[in-house]
Amino acid sequence: MKISTLLLALFAAPALLTAQCDGERYREFVFDSLTKSADILYGSNYDFNDNLQDLYLDVYTPNGDTETARALVILAHGGSFMFGAKDGEDVVPLAEDLTKMGFVVASIQYRLGINLVTLNLEGTATEAVVRGFHDMKAAIRYFRKDVAENGNSFGIDPDQIYLGGVSAGGFITLHCGAMDQESELPDYLDYTDLGLTGGIEGDTGNAGYSSEIAGLFNIAGAIKDTAYMSAQDPPMLNFHGTEDTVVPFDADLLYLLSAFPVTEVDGSNAVAQKADELGLVNCFEIYEGQGHVPHTSNEAYYDTTRSIISNFLSHLVCENIELDCSYREILVGVDEQPRTSLKVWPNPATDQVRLELPGTLRGELLAIRDLHGRVVRSWRASNLVESLNVSELPAGVYHVVVADRPEVGTRLVIR
Repeated sequence: MKISTLLLALFAAPALLTAQCDGERYREFVFDSLTKSADILYGSNYDFNDNLQDLYLDVYTPNGDTETARALVILAHGGSFMFGAKDGEDVVPLAEDLTKMGFVVASIQYRLGINLVTLNLEGTATEAVVRGFHDMKAAIRYFRKDVAENGNSFGIDPDQIYLGGVSAGGFITLHCGAMDQESELPDYLDYTDLGLTGGIEGDTGNAGYSSEIAGLFNIAGAIKDTAYMSAQDPPMLNFHGTEDTVVPFDADLLYLLSAFPVTEVDGSNAVAQKADELGLVNCFEIYEGQGHVPHTSNEAYYDTTRSIISNFLSHLVCENIELDCSYREILVGVDEQPRTSLKVWPNPATDQVRLELPGTLRGELLAIRDLHGRVVRSWRASNLVESLNVSELPAGVYHVVVADRPEVGTRLVIR
């Protein structure tokens, strides 16, 4: 009986994965709604004031999904290890959109707090990273424990767990991916202090389960030293603005709150270069001229960030999907405006774009609308391929539509 059960499990997992790797799930909006299960206790540990703190996470699952072994993404918010929350604007839109693509997504709370009244700012800031690093590992273990002991409440595949972090969350994520040896823990900290015990895994909870991950993405984070990285690290995707004044783009001095010097760190550019040297599967999206986490304030950068995350993760989940580190237009979700065969390229665009029309639309009145529905450009289509100058339009996301048939259109990103 035990052998039969084992064989069924071995054959069922590849079958489930094949069913999910149809080229749409994990790449397009295949679900129109989701359920958020908030404030699930996943662990506890001592904060920087030596107070025991319970830690919670929110889980997002797609409504109407019949799959029971789905890829899981665990997100960590930003906020300089002093601010931010698991329901912050830097992570919630990504959580919701990835869920509608078919992922199960968790957004975690982790211990915040840095002692600013100290002459050793490097030490207290490093302690904050270690606390967050330990908390993220406990969250990973929480889901594997749930699979083993609670019947897999969230319907995940424990071999398909991915991490994503923004700013401070990017620090946590990168260290979870690269720091895997006790000897790599900074030797200037006291690991017998409350909240720092437990070695590389920490004592936040769910001991006895693996904290291994299958891949990660980092948005505007950094790592203390790329020397932690090795050829055995998981695949990684990095995003960073070249003019980031909060977290260095390359190897440079980190300032707390952009004012207090902390320590030298290796930003995403140094991380990506090291990943290339090691032969790791990786992508790096450079946001030229942009500052810190532009996806939170610019629709075009959010659209690009979401697209490349989807490209990267879908490749890791599904062997039949090739790695693509560039922007890909994500087809509209079922709860949004449907599209037809209008094609725009390049997309995203900066100045000139070309619009390809099906023959049936020759002579139709076309329009470019912003996200508020305002018409910013209109013209009568006289050719099957139209050339447009969009350089005067502000950066953002637009819809190119047939004016009298607003259900016919495509998305245009200008940056």
